[in-house]
Amino acid sequence: AEGTEFALKEIMSSGGAEDDIPQAERKTVTDFCYLLDKSKQLFNGLRDLPQYGQKQWQSYFGRTFDVYTKLWKFQQQHRQILDNRYGLKRWQIGEIASKIGQLYYHYYLRTSETSYLNEAFSFYSAIRQRSYYSQVNKEDRPELVVKKLRYYARFIVVCLLLNKMDVVKDLVKELSDEIEDYTHRFNTEDQVEWNLVLQEVAAFIEADPVMVLNDDNTIVITSNRLSETGAPLLEQGMIVGQLALADALIIGNCNNQVKFSELTIDMFRMLQALEREPMNLASQMNKPGMQESTEKPARRENPHKYLLYKPTFSQLYTFLAASFKELPANSVLLIYLSATGVFPSGRSDSEGPYDFGGVLTNSNRDIINGDAIHKRNQSYKEMHCLHPGDLYPFTRKPLFIIVDSSNSVAYKNFTNLFGQPLVCLLSPTAYPKALQDQSQRGSLFTLFLNNPLMAFLFVSGLSSMRRGLWEKCQDYLRKINRDIAQLLTHSRSIDQSFLQFFGDEFLRLLLTRFIFCSATMRMHKIFRETRNYPESYPQLPRDETVENPHLQKHILELASILDVRNVFLENTLDDY
Repeated sequence: AEGTEFALKEIMSSGGAEDDIPQAERKTVTDFCYLLDKSKQLFNGLRDLPQYGQKQWQSYFGRTFDVYTKLWKFQQQHRQILDNRYGLKRWQIGEIASKIGQLYYHYYLRTSETSYLNEAFSFYSAIRQRSYYSQVNKEDRPELVVKKLRYYARFIVVCLLLNKMDVVKDLVKELSDEIEDYTHRFNTEDQVEWNLVLQEVAAFIEADPVMVLNDDNTIVITSNRLSETGAPLLEQGMIVGQLALADALIIGNCNNQVKFSELTIDMFRMLQALEREPMNLASQMNKPGMQESTEKPARRENPHKYLLYKPTFSQLYTFLAASFKELPANSVLLIYLSATGVFPSGRSDSEGPYDFGGVLTNSNRDIINGDAIHKRNQSYKEMHCLHPGDLYPFTRKPLFIIVDSSNSVAYKNFTNLFGQPLVCLLSPTAYPKALQDQSQRGSLFTLFLNNPLMAFLFVSGLSSMRRGLWEKCQDYLRKINRDIAQLLTHSRSIDQSFLQFFGDEFLRLLLTRFIFCSATMRMHKIFRETRNYPESYPQLPRDETVENPHLQKHILELASILDVRNVFLENTLDDY
């Protein structure tokens, strides 16, 4: 506040005698300074809010939004006076817009409501369209240029999440020019870091192994969020549970996997598999005549989620406990682990939930104990590993676990202690040699759960595809999903847990995609070892699901449409 006081005196005195300034204009400047200060104060306070727990932060966010809305409108209404008396610069308006964009983005992270991403996008776009930051380069202040570069990086994250890849490419080009100009002019030390940002985005954009092309060879951007027609519908009379997916932890720690900001490509794909297509808030709320209509369709919410990049064990447990505590009745908690496998050291006489290793959620080992860890007694367990036993306490409520790791099978040795619905979907622990070099661009298993057609094309050796054929295959895949749903619900011997989760659209889609993935790999000529196949706990009855002749016929049909039937075994049934 002292700075503002000083600024006020400066401004008032620079305009000649203080008395020359009309009282009303003086009040406008004072009010603006007050709002600006208040907004900064509230914004900085957001950092101190706990990252977990869904209720504590809402009122604080509300207050921050209110002040920023007032501030934004105020500078619009009094722009002339603020220009003349305060010397308001365009980059300062850009800063306010950028903070509002950040607020919307953080609101999305906290609520998982994709419409807020659209709001963040519109504020970030306005900054670019109105060139709010264009004059920054004329000022001799490197810290202002850094604000501009950070704005670009944040805008890119929002565009990636909205699949606006064409905008991302333009932004990357502009950011690249800005970084070059910045390092050239200020000879700074952070040049390496900014160039790394560029490399990360470039790798992220190219992570998809298959391109879908229009007739003019431009790339079609496909979205993998849940659309209205996404999940196979339940037939009349299907008996499934009424549980709803309410919360998810998405955890990423894969060595050398493509990442941007604090998202690995696996986390990025998984989070979209747990969201509905964003609706535009404005068009949703303010359609004329919508308010009166009583038949307004109920908007289903997205499950809430936490994105945890390389969490330590204590961070992970804190978030898990918070999710567990706030889980509503009849709801499911999903845990997705994409992480490096940790294998058990030494021989163990027992076969308990801590004897099979698990996954490593954070590789930043405590340096002090660095040596000690390897030299310690082999009978101790790895401390930085998330063992299946670590999740036992949380099986007191319905739990749906997905493990994508080279030691995913550690989680096959689960025990359902409390009789609650519990399912673990486990990735292959190794892929055929021909596919291994792709792991940096994300896991094949997660790709199947997020975009099964792209994964199918990839294992079939295709790297691009015309839009018309892509859409034809998507239709066929929807039919396959419907059939898989029927196989599951008609199965005589399937574990009830699968059916208890089947009432939720997101989980239904994940389960049908999992079975499609498993069936595809089992029929594929180069997937010949058992470790090349996904597994589950409890086990699925193979003949009724992943090795069902009816489903195998469909997969061969899909391969025929794509002209890749030679990649698959024709007479799989005779091979077993």
